Amino acid sequence: MRKYRSMILLLVLFLVGSSQMEAQQNVYVKEATIITRMMYHMGQQNQLNEYVSGWRIQILATTDRQMLEKVKAEFQRDYPGMLFDWKHEKPYYKLRAGAFASKLAATELLYRLKKKFPSAYPTKDNQIAARQLLGY
Repeated sequence: MRKYRSMILLLVLFLVGSSQMEAQQNVYVKEATIITRMMYHMGQQNQLNEYVSGWRIQILATTDRQMLEKVKAEFQRDYPGMLFDWKHEKPYYKLRAGAFASKLAATELLYRLKKKFPSAYPTKDNQIAARQLLGY
């Protein structure tokens, strides 16, 4: 008789435990209307932003345009298909590679590029096209 009681008790505990686990799977969240509107407006505002802030790896900074062209051609040859950009901020021409949301994400590319370009370093860039950043 005692054996049956313990078996029934275990069965009841198992059924109660499994019903509680099933209840935990059905979670419903009711979001306030004002939160829904704010999220919608923030999304609309973000779509208007053409540029985002992120990180690139600066490969070269030089005042010599021919040096920039030489290193750019070398970079394209050695790393085909990798995103790069250059700009002229007087008096320097700057060659940069990649587009990353965080410095940590840019570090992987930095270590690969350091073999060929030992003076490369990560740099903050506030003018990254959003579609470039999403491509990574």
